[in-house]
Parts: sequence; structure tokens; C-alpha cells
Amino acid sequence: MKQEKMSKVLILGAGMVVKPMVDYLLEKGVQVTLASRTKSKADAIINGRDNAEAIAWTVDQAEELEAMIQANDLTVSLLPYTFHVTVAELCIKHGKNMVTTSYVSEQMKALDEQAKDAGIIILNEIGLDPGIDHMTAQQIIDNAHDRDAKIEEFYSICGALPAPEASQNPLRYKFSWSPKGVVMASNNGAKFLKDGIVQELDTIDLFKNPIQENFPELETLEIYPNRDSLSYVDIYNIPETKTMYRGTFRYKNWCESLDSIKALGMTGYDKVDASGLSYKEFTAKISGLASENIKAAIANELNIEEAGTAINAMEWLGLFDDKQLPYEEEVSPFDVLSDLMIEKMMLGDDERDMVAMQHTFVIEEADGTRKEVKSRLLDFGNEEDTSIARTVALPAAIGVEMILNGQININGVHIPIRKEIYEPVLTQLETMGIGMKEEVREISQA
Repeated sequence: MKQEKMSKVLILGAGMVVKPMVDYLLEKGVQVTLASRTKSKADAIINGRDNAEAIAWTVDQAEELEAMIQANDLTVSLLPYTFHVTVAELCIKHGKNMVTTSYVSEQMKALDEQAKDAGIIILNEIGLDPGIDHMTAQQIIDNAHDRDAKIEEFYSICGALPAPEASQNPLRYKFSWSPKGVVMASNNGAKFLKDGIVQELDTIDLFKNPIQENFPELETLEIYPNRDSLSYVDIYNIPETKTMYRGTFRYKNWCESLDSIKALGMTGYDKVDASGLSYKEFTAKISGLASENIKAAIANELNIEEAGTAINAMEWLGLFDDKQLPYEEEVSPFDVLSDLMIEKMMLGDDERDMVAMQHTFVIEEADGTRKEVKSRLLDFGNEEDTSIARTVALPAAIGVEMILNGQININGVHIPIRKEIYEPVLTQLETMGIGMKEEVREISQA
């Protein structure tokens, strides 16, 4: 009996979410090469298993990258998004398919025709957010359109959080993925559609007036808007909607604390001379306030309670400490803040993380009746993997498997909003315990 040739997949990056993908592909009999700046991380993930190889590689090794891409059937880039286009251009050059979990940049979109000409697919945004959010939303939208119903409102919210029992610090948050990325996201502004009117928030207002939402099995969570929601009217093909809002879940305390921290300038990227300064003196320098009785000065400046949530969080982080800063060169407030958070807010090895996702639709049926549909995902980490790792890596791994098996045979640059992609991926995820629960209720006429 003729043995089929084993598929070969190159994975670039051995970060916090890669392990479930490696496990999945190895169990499916795929040969995996895991290339990482830190080979020991890749070795630990592979753990001596057959059909797997760890390679020490850094992004400046262009010739080695090209050789690895050429030697494999498909490349998964889990590198920072700024490197994806470089990888994609080499995949196009050598006619190799590619998968990422990152948002599609304009530069990546511009490669669509080249990818089609090369006969390959570059499948992006097939993780959690973006990824599972797209697929589960598009499924509900397509089903509604198939029965001639209209989408009146759509809210799509997701949060990677510590499980409730692990959230007991003043910010109610711990990192289970890129810490710097979480803090960086706090500097975004936001744009969304609400009741037919475009709403824009400057970065300084991002955390003001968060939406409150009672999430079953949890508690009342807070929601702040996520970047630009307007493009999703076209992406999801819902020109009829009057509301399009994508947001992020947080426990209470995060929004109030980050709002004040941002107001002081402590998330800024501009570097300043911090030589010889303590954390308290650095905070005073950035905020333009006196370091003596800094808590009272901040409370007065921001018109907040000196013994309240925000100042308590800053004090716990160490922003008022007399300890000297550990930096020998100029440093940005962003780095000082995020480094303190990394020191104090990483998820412990014995702690669970959690992913909470919710879509809320208001749908008008063909007969004029209206209903609210809430579709929710609640997933917790386990002893093997974090929830964020599973929910990011497994959709991508299934996408890789489908491409290798010829189940996805379209070319060009895509995200997983086509039925032939999202339906089998979601079906497979449900067998792994990752699925949405839907709740429907009739609502009155507008």
C-alpha cells in the first residue's frame, strides 16, 4: 500500500499560545518545525516527540527563513504582526500557503493578487479575537440573511481575563498573553456606530463610561470599545445595521484605574531621562506634580478619591515607591508601567485564565418580529494549557489541517468569514469543548 507523503508545517515563534497548535498537528501526523529565538522554549514544547524539530532562528536570518519556508508545505507565522508581510512575500515566491492569527494589515491586503497568482492562500485572523469572534458572528449573520432577516444591532465583546479566583489584585487583571500588547492597546482610540450615528473616542476617553454587562456564571463585567468597529459593517456584510460595536471585557477596577493612569501620562511612549529617580519621583515628573504627598496631589489633580480604586491600584503597582528605577538609559512611562505590571501581574503557574466572549444581536425577522440573540463563550484554562492559548491556537491549527487536506482551496488573502471555512472549524472546536451557547428572547417593536 502506497504511503502518503507526510505534510510539513513550519511554525515561526514559540510564544505563549503555540503549544496547543503543535500538540494538535503532531497528533494529526503532521511533521512540525518550530523555529524560535529561544530554542529551549521550542524544545520544551516539542518535548522529544517524533516528527518535530526545534530550530534556533531570529527574524534577521533572512536566508535561513527562506530555506525553511521552501522546505515546508505551509508556514504559520506567530511572530509580531510587523513581520508577517516579509514571511508572506517569501511564501508567495515559493508557492507555499500561510496562516496567521493576526489582524490583516493594509500591506498584507495588498498581496492578495500576488497570492492568487501564486496559487496559495494566506489565511489571517484565525485565532480567538480575531478569529472565533468572526466565525461565530458570521454564522449567525448568514443564517439571519438566509431567512431574509435583518441585523439591527450588533455588539461583539471578548476578554482574556484571569479566572475569578485569580483576579484578586487591585486591578482585577493578570496577563496570560503579551503583557506589552495589553498595555499598548490601552493607548488606542475607538470608533463605532451607535443608533445610526458614528461615535469617536480619543485615546484619553477610552476607559470613561464603560458599558456594564452581567455575564452569566461570572459577575457584572465592564466593556470598553475596541479600535475601529466601522469596517466590520462591510466585512460582515450588514449594511442594514444601525449599531456596530466591538469591545473588550474587563472586571470592575481596570477601566477606572487605567483611565487615571492614562490621564497622568503614564502610558506614553516618549522617553525621558530618569537617571537617579525613584518610582515616585518618576511618576511626579511625568504627571507634572510634586512628589511630596503624591497621592493627595494626584487625587486633587484628577478629582478622584485619595483612598479610591485608581490610587490604590497605582500604589500597589509601585508607582509611588521610593525605590530607584532600574533603568540606566532614558525610559518611557509605557515601559516603566508595563514592566511593573509584568513583575506583579503575570498569571501564576497554578492559576487559571479565562476567555469570555459575547455577541449580542437585535434581529428583525422577515415577518417584522424582533428578537435579541445573545451568544456566549466561557472557557477556562486547564492543567495543560491556558484558555487564551487554546482559543487562539486551535482554530489556527484546524485551519492549517484543512488547507493541508484540500478542504480550503481558495487563493488570495482571506479571513475566516466564508462558510466553507468557518463551519468546519467551529464544528471541530465544539468537539474540543470550545463553543457558543445561544439565548434568544422576543422583544417589542421599535
